[in-house]
Amino acid sequence: MMRRLLELLAFTLAAGALAAAFGVASWLPVLGSAVGALLWFAFDALRARRVLDWLRHGSAAAPPLAVGVWAEVVERARKSFKILNRKARKSEARLQEFLAAIQASPIGVVLLDKSSAIEWSNFTAAQHLGFDPKRDLKQPIRHLVRAPEFIDYLVQGDYAQAVEIDGRDATPGHPQRISINLYLYGKGRRLMLTREITAVELAEAMRRDFVANVSHEIRTPLTVVSGFIETLQTLELSASERREYLELMSTQAQRMQSLVSDLLTFSRLEGSPVPGVGEWIDAQAMLQQVVNEAQALSEVLGRGPHQVLAQSGPSFLIAGARAELHSAMSNLLNNAVRHTPAGAQVRAGWTLNNDGGAGFYVSDDGPGIEAEHLPRLTERFYRVDRSRSRETGGTGLGLAIVKHVAQRHGGLVQIESALGQGSTFRIILPPSRVLNHSD
Repeated sequence: MMRRLLELLAFTLAAGALAAAFGVASWLPVLGSAVGALLWFAFDALRARRVLDWLRHGSAAAPPLAVGVWAEVVERARKSFKILNRKARKSEARLQEFLAAIQASPIGVVLLDKSSAIEWSNFTAAQHLGFDPKRDLKQPIRHLVRAPEFIDYLVQGDYAQAVEIDGRDATPGHPQRISINLYLYGKGRRLMLTREITAVELAEAMRRDFVANVSHEIRTPLTVVSGFIETLQTLELSASERREYLELMSTQAQRMQSLVSDLLTFSRLEGSPVPGVGEWIDAQAMLQQVVNEAQALSEVLGRGPHQVLAQSGPSFLIAGARAELHSAMSNLLNNAVRHTPAGAQVRAGWTLNNDGGAGFYVSDDGPGIEAEHLPRLTERFYRVDRSRSRETGGTGLGLAIVKHVAQRHGGLVQIESALGQGSTFRIILPPSRVLNHSD
């Protein structure tokens, strides 16, 4: 700045000397011009300093008053700041939306720095692993997640496969399993993703149990049939003995056929869409049909007839898959007939609920069921008494099918029972599945 001032002063004096030499003016005007130039330059330098100070502070400060070229500089800079601020606000908004989406994700996300300390985490990961996403920032993850399998996974650095640990809410009666994946990114940083796989683990365990149960249920009658065939092939038997063995083989074959039939029913239910409301069925007509079938079953069992009664009730229509509803109602009645002593009374009927829904019920005067078994009765292959169930020809899938059919129709299954007081099973259907004639 001083160099520019000296140059301007020298130029002014030279101009004044030239003018005096030609007699145009005296030195006084030259000196006045030089002083005026210095004052103008000092004022211009002050304006430049104000503009520079404003530029350093960006848009946080109000723009200074300026004229001439500085006014144009201020205006252009102000517009640039305005555009940059608008872009910054949009970027911040997008960032917040992105973070909100990550917070809402069922997948836990944790950002780790080079030393494996937490840089950021969403609430899902904090819930999975048991730490506070705000208080525990900058804390090493190994101090917060101390499962040995996770520590080994973190230290070894081989992240090709996930590691599974127990979640913070895991208890012996209610397991919780968390899957953790680590991914390298940036310069030594790591992205950690957590996912609850409890349902997957339970489904896998259920699949294994299902396969084991099916294998066991089929292997038992196959062993019996195979033994009888070997006996028939190797021993000389009388006509009565041969007839007895063939009857036993027929019983076991029918048992296998019933099991295969129930398995196919399950497969069909799980692979088909949810029933619509296009078909309306007369509830009382279907009740009478399944009661007649249960009476026939009672006679076939040969343990003495049961009193299978169709209770009178309201007349209405129900919407759904006829075959599925028939199967569920038949299963409840057949179970009651199979598991109640001869001469016992079995009652079935329909009721209308206060909310507009309907309920199909089957009550019996049988021995009843202990309370500890009630929550598990609708599990596949669950039996209160395995030997007694096999004697009566049950496959262990009947109540599971009933529950599945009820859920596919938007309903549920209710069970009430006590030892020595009989049992009552209900299928509850929602109002959307019921058309009352009085409406």
